[in-house]
Amino acid sequence: MALSRKIAFINLSERSYRVEPISKKLRENFLGGRGIDAYFLYTRTKPGIDPFSPENPLMVSAGLLVGTLASASARTHIMAKSPLTNLIGSANMGGFFAPELRFAGFDHLVVEGAADEWLYIFINDGKIEFRKANQLKGLSPQEAQTAIRDELKDQEIQVLSIGIAGENLVRFANVRTGLKNAGGRTGIGAVMGSKRLKAIAVRGTSDIKIAYPEEALKYNLKLTKEIADSKFGRIMQQWGTMFIYGVTNSTGLVRTRNFQSNQLPDSEDIECERIEDYSFGTEGCFGCVLHCRHKYTLNSPKYGFVYGQGPEYTSQGAFGAEVGCRSFETILLGNHLVNTYGLDTLETGSMIAWAFELYEKGILTDKETGGLRLEWGNTEAVLEMVERIAKREGLGDVLAEGPRRAAQRIGRDSEKYLIEVKGMSNLHSDERPTPSLALGIATATRGSDHLRSRPAIDLYYLPEPVLREIYSNPVPYNGPLSSDYRSYEGKAWQVFWHENLYIMTDILGICKFHVKFLSPNLMDFNHFSELLYYNTGLKISPQQLWEIAERAYNLERLFLVREGIRRKDDRLSDRYFDEPTPEGLPVVKGVTLDREKFNKMLDEYYEHHGWDKDGVPTPQTLARLSLNDL
Repeated sequence: MALSRKIAFINLSERSYRVEPISKKLRENFLGGRGIDAYFLYTRTKPGIDPFSPENPLMVSAGLLVGTLASASARTHIMAKSPLTNLIGSANMGGFFAPELRFAGFDHLVVEGAADEWLYIFINDGKIEFRKANQLKGLSPQEAQTAIRDELKDQEIQVLSIGIAGENLVRFANVRTGLKNAGGRTGIGAVMGSKRLKAIAVRGTSDIKIAYPEEALKYNLKLTKEIADSKFGRIMQQWGTMFIYGVTNSTGLVRTRNFQSNQLPDSEDIECERIEDYSFGTEGCFGCVLHCRHKYTLNSPKYGFVYGQGPEYTSQGAFGAEVGCRSFETILLGNHLVNTYGLDTLETGSMIAWAFELYEKGILTDKETGGLRLEWGNTEAVLEMVERIAKREGLGDVLAEGPRRAAQRIGRDSEKYLIEVKGMSNLHSDERPTPSLALGIATATRGSDHLRSRPAIDLYYLPEPVLREIYSNPVPYNGPLSSDYRSYEGKAWQVFWHENLYIMTDILGICKFHVKFLSPNLMDFNHFSELLYYNTGLKISPQQLWEIAERAYNLERLFLVREGIRRKDDRLSDRYFDEPTPEGLPVVKGVTLDREKFNKMLDEYYEHHGWDKDGVPTPQTLARLSLNDL
């Protein structure tokens, strides 16, 4: 059955493990995926612990619907205390690893301790081996995956692996599986590096019994047809997330040259249509009909023949708008390098863009850059800095520490030019004209974040009756709602609602592109309830799923509170409030966030959660969610 998978507690120091069932109480309270991972993070991590300590547990999980007949049920969640922020480390990736983990008999891995030499873990139909990985050190994630499959003589093995950025403890190193999939944010790759864990390989041949297979097939066919035939679905199948850039840039909702502008003129060359000159097809993750990733090739004088997958919208910002580059090849090569070295593309681009602005202002000079001219649009400098960060060379060693530590080392008011929240850099978006998106990144549990709560459908000017139907489900909401994305009215509830939707999506292991993220027509709690029943036999109402989502999100907030986070940390850079947007359409030009209205919106957000004025969950909220004992 889908509910019969187990937890493996793995100790690298002792090279031992034990296997336990997932208790009924744990399932009832948190279901699986990110929910149970959050429980282990809170209960097995000592307050104030160094993220690079062997005592920092690493959680790897498959959501409860992964590997079933549910659409896009492929997501892997990874969690630990973040070396980037010293707060919640959490990332989510697609591909084929999570289904393979379930086929091998496990929903959750909890990896503790640290090896005395480089190792990789091999999980094979319930059995766990510790294998030497000194020969894999220095390999790219992709090379390591190939080497492991060759060594074990099985090309069907799925692998999570890190690159040299993780080995070098770059604080925003990522974890990768396949050519494209990345657990990109918060530096979990560096946690694996600190444990001298190069990879986790898994092979499973057991099946997952579906509770009601005929009904599950019929229901999923209905859902996949609706998703694939929607306008959003058709666009994603053609361009992937790259389509977003043309819309946001033309409107004036991208941050350019770090944060100096909100539009990049004459940048048609980095819009989605350019992929046609390099692409030779698309691929998808396990169980997905969208196939939103392009496969591309190009020849580079410096890097030779390059084969890659993507790029995503984030790379268009990281190696395009943020650094003032207007060449699609720069984006493709930047995407290739971060994938090769195992770096978070978003954090890498943001750190480089920040360094470029510091160079422009004379805070960084040729002395600090080793003669490299960090000038807007300088492709050579952008790509060189990616390599220096991964290898921790020169200025790259400073930037590899992430925003706040780098600013402390550089000094000279450099921190005022950072665009970060809680120590994690922002997406290349400009939220000054969009209060709901601004609140979402200010309050997200892992730092500045477009995947914890992003009410992107707020940009669509949906009629109020449509908004009311969406946001009054599965629990009633009678407060204000506005079709104007510039308004502050009702936006706190939208952020709260999307937080619960997205954490439940991660708990179940479904892709966010299949839910009400970028389209109002896709899945929500009602669909989740049906999918759970047909696939697992669990009868959980949409309202009960909402409560589980709330419980898991509040547990993440409790972790933050325990680490010292309060209202003062749910904030944005002063530039959001003090510098008007210089470009864009008339509706967004000349706009700043209003401090008073933003603070009122933050008060409303806390009230929806049941938190006090300082952002701490109240005793009543903890009692309502059965979190008193924690």
